[in-house]
Amino acid sequence: MTHTSEPSTPMPTAAAATATIDLKDLGTVHRLGFGAMRIVGDGVWGEPRDPARAVAVVRRAVELGVDFIDTADSYGPDVSERIIAEALHPYPEGVRVATKAGFTRQGPNRWIPVGRPEYLRQQAELSLRKLGVETLDLLQLHRIDPKVDRDEQFAELAALQAEGKVRALGLSQVSVEEIEAASRHFTVSTVQNRYNLTDRSAEDVLEFCGERGIGFIPWAPMSAGELARTGGPVDRAAARLGATASVIALAWLLRRSPVMMPIPGTGSVDHLEDNMAAAALHLDDVTFAELDEAGRAAAEAARTRDGGR
Repeated sequence: MTHTSEPSTPMPTAAAATATIDLKDLGTVHRLGFGAMRIVGDGVWGEPRDPARAVAVVRRAVELGVDFIDTADSYGPDVSERIIAEALHPYPEGVRVATKAGFTRQGPNRWIPVGRPEYLRQQAELSLRKLGVETLDLLQLHRIDPKVDRDEQFAELAALQAEGKVRALGLSQVSVEEIEAASRHFTVSTVQNRYNLTDRSAEDVLEFCGERGIGFIPWAPMSAGELARTGGPVDRAAARLGATASVIALAWLLRRSPVMMPIPGTGSVDHLEDNMAAAALHLDDVTFAELDEAGRAAAEAARTRDGGR
């Protein structure tokens, strides 16, 4: 992405207090970012109820030190990318905007993967236009389309990178084997899979990313389920440390792995500021271990209820 100006206001610490990660082909960013899915309408569909507030949330994220923003062409669709550009263009030095392509929308909460090479190229070109840049910082394949040869999808992303339209490439909701397959076409910078205290289905993917220095972006990062109930382990930790349950869940993720990059999303400035408090909260060994054990037990119980899947 072409950056042309410095931030207009000094940035407080907040997210900038987190450790950094050096992403392949992209550079260094702080590990606590911002997910821009919730700045659009209900069901991730249409315009936000309060467009001015959506713009304010994005701007406040950067003021708080966020330098990694995650969005997608399908958020709205098209709305999230446009709001980000309205809020930040020309982008402050060092701020990276990651986007995704490969999901189509048919209505609120409806998603269908489309990975035809010509479609992926079209969406990348449109994202360049909506974000107002000459090069996308990070383009992630939102889903591998099972109806299209995956090597064709990977090859098209590699071609976009070779042409200078994209700096770095990533994947979303993939297995270790699929990461290895994509790696034969391009360097995988990030992987975005569902992962949180009580959902460890991507544990093997996280370990793989950690071994290879691939940024791991957990979606649904703050889900804690029954662990956040009154008197539960997350609730007890929150009371002891003077934090919210969401902050505890995010702090646990940040400590879980040095390649972990949570991107909590919200359409509220107040919730954003609360989430960013996780940057300065370091869980002690006992609290981390207690949460980890409780989370693994909850994940195993859920897996058993689902028939071992």
